[in-house]
Amino acid sequence: MVKTLLLGGLLGALVVGASLGGLLEVAELRALNALFVLRGPRRTATPIVIVTVDEDSFDELNLAWPWPRALHGRFLDIVSRGHPAAIGFDIVFAEPSAQGPADDGRLAGAVARAGNVVLAAARTVAQNELFTKVELRVPTSQLRAGAAGFGLVNYDIDPDGNVRQARLEYRLEGERFESFVRRLYDLGVQARLPARPLPAGDAFLINYRGGPRTFPWIPYYRVLDGEVSPEAFSGKIVLVGSTTPILHDAFSTPFAPANGMPGVEIHANALDTLFQGIPVRPAPRAAARAASLAAAVAAVWLTRRLRPLRAFVVLAGVGLAGWALAVGLFVLWHAWAAAVAPTLALVLAYGTTVVVEFVREQRERRRLSRFFSPAVLREIVRHKDDAHLGSSRRLVTVLFSDLRGFTSMAERLEPEQVAEVLGEYLTELTEIVFRHGGTVDKYVGDCVMALYNAPFEQRDHAAQAVRTALAFQAATQGLSARWEARLGVSMRSGVGINTGEAIVGTLGSRQRLEYTAVGDTVNLAARLESITKDFDAPIIISESTWALVDGQFPARALGEVTVKGKAVPVRIHAVLLSSTRKDERVPADVRVAITAGQVTVEAAVHDLAVNGLSVRELPLALTPGMFARLSIAGTGLGEPVGADARVVWCREAAAGFAFVDLRGEAAQALRDYLSARPGPASDPGPR
Repeated sequence: MVKTLLLGGLLGALVVGASLGGLLEVAELRALNALFVLRGPRRTATPIVIVTVDEDSFDELNLAWPWPRALHGRFLDIVSRGHPAAIGFDIVFAEPSAQGPADDGRLAGAVARAGNVVLAAARTVAQNELFTKVELRVPTSQLRAGAAGFGLVNYDIDPDGNVRQARLEYRLEGERFESFVRRLYDLGVQARLPARPLPAGDAFLINYRGGPRTFPWIPYYRVLDGEVSPEAFSGKIVLVGSTTPILHDAFSTPFAPANGMPGVEIHANALDTLFQGIPVRPAPRAAARAASLAAAVAAVWLTRRLRPLRAFVVLAGVGLAGWALAVGLFVLWHAWAAAVAPTLALVLAYGTTVVVEFVREQRERRRLSRFFSPAVLREIVRHKDDAHLGSSRRLVTVLFSDLRGFTSMAERLEPEQVAEVLGEYLTELTEIVFRHGGTVDKYVGDCVMALYNAPFEQRDHAAQAVRTALAFQAATQGLSARWEARLGVSMRSGVGINTGEAIVGTLGSRQRLEYTAVGDTVNLAARLESITKDFDAPIIISESTWALVDGQFPARALGEVTVKGKAVPVRIHAVLLSSTRKDERVPADVRVAITAGQVTVEAAVHDLAVNGLSVRELPLALTPGMFARLSIAGTGLGEPVGADARVVWCREAAAGFAFVDLRGEAAQALRDYLSARPGPASDPGPR
């Protein structure tokens, strides 16, 4: 856990550092754009209408820009007859009209008559290599005299080129200037438009309702031509501004990238945000940093405990849940929770941990591969700690196997041939141990020691050890036949198995450590293997092992025996390689489905007994010692009877099977069927 906290904390700190250094600012701003898009457009709630200085108005009026101010005065007189709540001109009249004082006078008179007109002012910046000059362009004094006020129309541009923030006031050279939207808000409040209190501070994030034309647009010329009634402006805030590209008054916003939103519509969105009291509220940055640290630690912890794909799926779900939370907070409470930093922390922590764990696992695999099967090794590596390898007392089944006649064979063969035979034998036996979930403890010459139920729990460890022993015998028979044909030598093997408690784990000296088991349980298993030749029994198991596998394998009791190193006699049993078929075989009118590996075939049953069956016309090549899954079905059996079986003999298209795991209701159903059948059957082959 300490390593997880250290790695996760380090990666989380890197992300927090990147955030503090501004490296994630653009990404977070674009994530805010994504929140707007995911939320989607919303209906406007504030009575705002935009009168557009657009291409159609230029075409209809056939006038060059700037238009005569008398024309604007006429426009104001028309709109004022509708009693709007406020009128905002997003056009800067900073210089006297080129058409003379009379032109200014007509506009000034209309502004004064309306009484609720806010004019635009602008801050301009002139910059060269030597100096930077900031200039404030305000309406002429003649126009200011009759206006309700003027306000700055400038917006701050974010690093990604978007307009997201509006100001309530500006401070320039020690003076305080209110913004255009603040002036219009005050007039709207005076006109008794429903309004929420202003947000704290000098600036706020605009809660955009949508893209262009979210608020109603009315072309300027249609007002002058009388196509729009003055009553259309009653009780509304009227904004007048450019929407034509030729006047270059457009900006990028979340719903309108690439300078797609006119400045006058940004004013409309800012005003709506103020009146509805819904500015976007950034969540505390400390929360995002804490979330980044937590995400990094959690990602490291999960990735170290799950497989990479599963960890990816889980972390992807966590990331999506985080984004869903961010969207929910934004939609419901207009809160902007920074999601990029925590997401980056998840990705960085996952990717780094996958690489670190891959390197560590490869090192662990190389260290442990000589002890464990690939399946067990995968489990050990997946648990990512050595807790399972530390020495402890636990119940285990220990198997010892030894080649009979190996010493005499070694005397007859060349050393290279001995090494070849031994390598072939040990490779085959090791694969069998691994297939049955065992752990190869050690090789001592031709002797193999294997453990079961270590380092991980195995529910059927004793049975798996016996199955390993049976497979050893079958494999040894096949190998012996090949050796006899090739080298003129044949051998048999003996196996001893015992179950009991032992000290299991990584044991040894500072110079050399091995995963092994020690104790009386191990010693007895070795002694049982050594007496197999005395009883002419290839497999001998102890009473403790037999108690765990009773009924699963054909066996005979050998009684009690005193082995070397034991003062008290021990009861032992011999596992039979093939059934003696003491139970009478009867002809059967049933069929059996045989599954061996990935192949399933069906055959007719020739004869059947409580402990096995034989078949004819088998469309599958089998070899003695193989294990198969049988499903026996036919009239009189009721439900199909399933059983695990071992191939005892094969001859052409016939084969004999001995049941290795037939108990309970399945065994009783078979007995009931056999008791109702006539017998005996003819013998189709050896047993």
